[in-house]
Amino acid sequence: MKIVTWNINGVRARIGNLTHWLTESAPDIVCLQEIKTVDEQFPRAEIEALGYNVETNGQKSFNGVAILSKLPFDEINRGLPGDDADDHARFIEGVFSTDQGALRVASLYLPNGNPVDDERKFSYKLAWMERLERWAEERLRLEEALVLAGDYNVIPEPADARFPENWLRDALFQPQTRQAFRRLKNLGFTEAVRSVTDSAGVYTFWDYQAGAWQKNNGIRIDHLLLSPEAANRFSSASVEKHVRAWEKPSDHVPVAIELSLKPA
Repeated sequence: MKIVTWNINGVRARIGNLTHWLTESAPDIVCLQEIKTVDEQFPRAEIEALGYNVETNGQKSFNGVAILSKLPFDEINRGLPGDDADDHARFIEGVFSTDQGALRVASLYLPNGNPVDDERKFSYKLAWMERLERWAEERLRLEEALVLAGDYNVIPEPADARFPENWLRDALFQPQTRQAFRRLKNLGFTEAVRSVTDSAGVYTFWDYQAGAWQKNNGIRIDHLLLSPEAANRFSSASVEKHVRAWEKPSDHVPVAIELSLKPA
């Protein structure tokens, strides 16, 4: 089973790229972030025509997450618990039946947190990560295959940036941000890409400005974390970097994993 995360950076603006990629890559489950549309305006028909079930948690003009799945949804949960006042559409969880039991997949779009000097924005980022940690700890008690997939807006290590020195004042690379990511992983998750390679130069985001893509001036901020039950079925991870060279691309690219699971 192929599960992919992709910050699409506007699904209606890039529906052509999305449908082409779905046909080319043939994922079973896709977690999208930054769909930037309300649920009613999501281009559902084009995606359903390719054999996918669609669930969204949208928001006008910014944020928004979705899960596309060839498997039927057994359950869908929208919004990260822990703060009733948080109206940002950044979280959606789907539950599916497989031959190995339940599979839970969450599509996450963590807050950017910049500028760091804006205490409100950076505090919101850290508080969101704390809520995610509490939620994940509860889900792990179910002892099910769980995949947390998304744009974390976290550069975990210096090797995850072409020029880490350029990110020292950025919320994505602050010690508190990286510590929060480590705490989440240390609950018992396997970080998919780093479990198969420790090489530098593996990036998932290239800014539109200053020729970042052409110069390979990238960072790695899109991650898939696997519970022990998912990690036991894990076989590969890859970054589909070529998509960044397409016309009218997102500034992120798909990151994929393969699990040895089959629909029930």
